[in-house]
Amino acid sequence: MQPSTLTNMFRSRFSQGILVATVVVVAFTSAYSQETQPENAVPTVVRGESEPSAGARAAAEVIDAAGLRAHIRFLADDLLEGRGPGSRGDQLAQLYISCQLEALGIEPAAKTEAGESTWFQPVPLRGLTTRAPEMIDFRRAKPEQKQADVASDKSNSAGTLSLRLLDDMMAISGKAEPTISIENAELVFVGYGIQAPEYDWNDFKQTDMRGKILVVLNNDPADDPDLFAGKRRLYYGRWDYKYQMAAKLGAAGALIIHTTESAGYPYQVVRTSWSGEEFELASSQGPRTKLKGWLTEEAAQKLINFSGHDLQQLIDQAQSRDFKPVPLGVELSLEMQCSVREQMTGNVLGVIPGSDPQLAREFVVYTAHHDHLGMAETRDADGDNIYNGAVDNASGVASLLTIAKAMAALPERPKRSLLFAFVGAEEQGLLGSQHLALHPPMPTGYMAAVINIDGINFLGRAHDVNVIGYGKSNLDGLVERVAKWQGRTVIPDYFPDRGYYYRSDQFSLAKVGVPGVYLHSGIKIIDRPDGWGKEQLGAWVEKTYHQPSDEFDASWDLTGAIDDARLLMQLGFEVANQADMPQWIRGDEFEAARRSAIEARDR
Repeated sequence: MQPSTLTNMFRSRFSQGILVATVVVVAFTSAYSQETQPENAVPTVVRGESEPSAGARAAAEVIDAAGLRAHIRFLADDLLEGRGPGSRGDQLAQLYISCQLEALGIEPAAKTEAGESTWFQPVPLRGLTTRAPEMIDFRRAKPEQKQADVASDKSNSAGTLSLRLLDDMMAISGKAEPTISIENAELVFVGYGIQAPEYDWNDFKQTDMRGKILVVLNNDPADDPDLFAGKRRLYYGRWDYKYQMAAKLGAAGALIIHTTESAGYPYQVVRTSWSGEEFELASSQGPRTKLKGWLTEEAAQKLINFSGHDLQQLIDQAQSRDFKPVPLGVELSLEMQCSVREQMTGNVLGVIPGSDPQLAREFVVYTAHHDHLGMAETRDADGDNIYNGAVDNASGVASLLTIAKAMAALPERPKRSLLFAFVGAEEQGLLGSQHLALHPPMPTGYMAAVINIDGINFLGRAHDVNVIGYGKSNLDGLVERVAKWQGRTVIPDYFPDRGYYYRSDQFSLAKVGVPGVYLHSGIKIIDRPDGWGKEQLGAWVEKTYHQPSDEFDASWDLTGAIDDARLLMQLGFEVANQADMPQWIRGDEFEAARRSAIEARDR
């Protein structure tokens, strides 16, 4: 995406009477109390060693509710049409962000092919729109086999089970080809679909999976606390890992069994997230499956019953290292049409150069994704088809813009440089941050840390700081230090089974060795009853997450979001000024990547 294209398009829209919101920033006076307060009162500030400098405190005060609201209100407006990758709204969001950074005196950090500085790092995408049959038929490989458990089902007695697209299952092309044909592909239940040598675990054993359709459980085994980190989900539990494994083994496709418990969100999120156009990086290579799909829990129960097996028994078997793949005696023949087009989104990159002659070559990286799901073809019950993505993630962009303003207001620049990366196509599989990790403006060995913002606290001030991925790096100590000054307590991930660490953009940089910090909203909300915060966030995930109802709400209490933004601003300031770069905890899954990046940097 070139700046001239963005500018011309924006001027054209402006001439039609579309006004860009002007950010209003007002002074904010710190509300932290210095006296001991009851449990439900404002946290007590701790003075002393953990207190930021006077200059940092003054700079942090420009992070305020007015700035947050103005940014969110614009970015989540219907005018931007849900900021789908490559759309007009996506381009408007990028232009808006770059203009805000330029107004702050921040420098562009990307380069054109000619080597000139620019705000925009192009991210070439390939878009795939799948048209699958409304009803998808599964047939028994041996129709004469009796199925006592389902004898009352007329469709089953005929040897065919039909599942409805969208309502029962999702079916998406895994290949960028006009026609996808699957003929008599056998279904095989493969448990969790995991190969993990470090745990002496292989769900596939030596079974030939070529041409098969794999039926896979979501998540990873959680019964044994000493295996797969117990209840804490690892990358092995993520849907993208399961599709990658299916492709690696030459399978024709994979159907993942969705449950709200295993996914951390209801099936409607799968339905909305996997409908319409799907994207991948245009440079993507490697093996592909023909079919990527999901089954509702109810549809999976029907399918497994239809095969003559019991789903719960199969799940129980899958908890053991001794599990072996179970052929289901069911076949799938399917033809899908796929429209393929090249599309372009972009990462917006800005930098504040560091002040130290040596440390300035190292960077503290802030990330927030500017995209969302765009527009649906049909309207919901309220007549809305725009996925505005106000919380997810106009709010994160707003928070990062206010942090950038605070950093630009520092009386003295920090020693290390600060990179502000507003990345695209996160909702499509962290594609913008993946592209940034593959094509960074500096070697990844110079990236000291990443601080990612994906959503904010809109419930009010919180006693707690919820750190996703707590225990992975020594950044935890710095987070605790700043939280202590705010009078708050750091709490590890409240929902470790949901795998949040692998679901946002810091994961892309972790894979190339960069340790990071990612917060979720605190739930112990001041002046609210116990359990209120958890209940509110649960309701938001159930009713609003990845739905058109994720819209700007003027009634939000952003005092907690201000606290979190100030914490992350001070955290970045501390990392930028400390002597050593942060490190992974010994033995962490990303430690080797960090070591390799440092070695490559120093060669």
